[in-house]
Amino acid sequence: MTATGIRLKLVRERLQAMTEQLRALRALPQATEEEFLADRRNPDAAESNLRRALEALFDVARHLLSKVYGLGALEYKEVARLSGENGLVTDPKLRRRFIEIAGFRNRLTHYYHEITPAEIYAVVTRDIPDLEALREELRNAATRLADDSGDSDEITQSAPD
Repeated sequence: MTATGIRLKLVRERLQAMTEQLRALRALPQATEEEFLADRRNPDAAESNLRRALEALFDVARHLLSKVYGLGALEYKEVARLSGENGLVTDPKLRRRFIEIAGFRNRLTHYYHEITPAEIYAVVTRDIPDLEALREELRNAATRLADDSGDSDEITQSAPD
């Protein structure tokens, strides 16, 4: 596969979609696990928002790997690993977390019947900052790589979540 130009519109749209899903996750009641679990709709909504946020995150990483490095159609953990190896995610802690998040995404999709509402609560209350940091790492990488290619279009930072 040959590397071609980054589609900044796609990157912006996916990052904005992720921001909206993270905002929806933050809006759910999270003061206590009991409060979160009191309404069965909360874990269901959280799972849906989380899945969409993760898909947007991996769509951006996969797009950058494809368009800049010519690396196509990869498994999620491979996308995370290669994102670190190719400098899309520069923070060593976030590199490890991205691979772990890929594993969770796979469980969420393929082993959904094993994931409990309590686990969803734990992810929502613990992992949103890492997801936001990964989003910003990919935003920065896309901006840097687009600048390197001479594309003057800028990817603006999302409004705070």
